[in-house]
Amino acid sequence: MAKKVVVTGCHGQLGRAIKQILAEHYQLINTDVAELDITDVSAVLALVRETKPYGIINCAAYTAVDKCEEDMENAYRINAIGTRNLAMAAREAKAKLVHISTDYVFDGRGNMPYTEFDPTGPIGVYGASKLAGENFVKEFADQYFIVRTAWLYGEGANFVRTMLRLSKEKKVVQVVADQIGTPTSAVELARAIAWLLPTDEYGLYHGTCAGECSWADLAEATYRLMGLKMEVERISTAEYKTAAKRPAYSVLRNYMLELIGGYRFAYWHDALKEHLKNT
Repeated sequence: MAKKVVVTGCHGQLGRAIKQILAEHYQLINTDVAELDITDVSAVLALVRETKPYGIINCAAYTAVDKCEEDMENAYRINAIGTRNLAMAAREAKAKLVHISTDYVFDGRGNMPYTEFDPTGPIGVYGASKLAGENFVKEFADQYFIVRTAWLYGEGANFVRTMLRLSKEKKVVQVVADQIGTPTSAVELARAIAWLLPTDEYGLYHGTCAGECSWADLAEATYRLMGLKMEVERISTAEYKTAAKRPAYSVLRNYMLELIGGYRFAYWHDALKEHLKNT
């Protein structure tokens, strides 16, 4: 009998990739907000008590970075309190918890890839609420993997899909060129989670594809790989006004995975190529 794993946020990009990668190894109990409101501690505890899972993978989050600035209460309710509830349920059930976090826990003012041992310093509500979630996991869960990722794309709404849509509507697209990070395939992240889950290598991890680029570089690579003749006009962050500040340099180094000889993520361009082949 396959071990049971509860997945929250199953309709999101990572949730869909989790289903694709882990379904043959585990009995997945897929939930989204309609099936489980993670902010309701009673509902969370009831589900976990009923299912007695081996693991819980928390893909649920309030990820609308700009909206978080004006909707701080819900950002903290989902990203912090919801995470706390899952951590408490995981401890009670003696289940492993995989919690997904973000590069936004850093201020992005450096010029070297961040490791898991670097100090955090979020510059917006989204990052601060996700960091609060991380702290709740450390406080309330016993067996956990916190995995910070960045610039995620997969099956769903994301930057890559937006660029492909704009190619049908415009001849020129303006893209920020002075924010640097690592585009990460949801499938690659799901593979890393599949590697971590059966182990006892608990702790905090960075989980992004290898290498780094700007948003403009990512747009150009997407068009080139798809054979689309599209002009990318490189603009600055100052020219692209948003409600929330973005980290200027938020490249994550998967240092913990390196140290334990864990999953090795694909180079970002190779992962993008694999994703676009299946688009």
